[in-house]
Amino acid sequence: MEVILKEDVIKLGHRGDVVKIANGYGRNYLLPGKLAIEATSANKAVIEQMKGSAIRKLAKEKIVADELAQKLEAVELTFERKVGENDHLFGSVTSGDIAQQLEAKGFIVDRRKISLEEPLKTLGEFHVPIKLHREVTSHLKVTITSDQPEGSTEVVAAETTAEPAA
Repeated sequence: MEVILKEDVIKLGHRGDVVKIANGYGRNYLLPGKLAIEATSANKAVIEQMKGSAIRKLAKEKIVADELAQKLEAVELTFERKVGENDHLFGSVTSGDIAQQLEAKGFIVDRRKISLEEPLKTLGEFHVPIKLHREVTSHLKVTITSDQPEGSTEVVAAETTAEPAA
């Protein structure tokens, strides 16, 4: 069965592509989900028009993504977290935390576009990639610091171990 994709489908193709697929995959998933239409000669003519508009739309989206990428390169986020022994964080910094702090600074970025392999669980400075568009990736500087000032943990420990004078 040949279909024309109306949306990008992972591991199959991009919008407007004519792909050959198994009959069941088309009838049971792509066609009912409105992800594709059957590849007839009339539909192919309609899709050619849709491809032209899609190319123009993608070009506009890329320009917007490039502008946002340039603005994000200058942004630095700092997170303060509780730290235990050996600078191990209680909790972590996730893509949701990064998206929330970006939104507070006026940048609307979907958390799914923030490419963290796994949450950040140590102190330090990280460069987190953000995939804004198929062809545009920006890098964001994220710094994780301790919420306690240097040396304060030693003072607290000394106070708790001191015996009260009786």
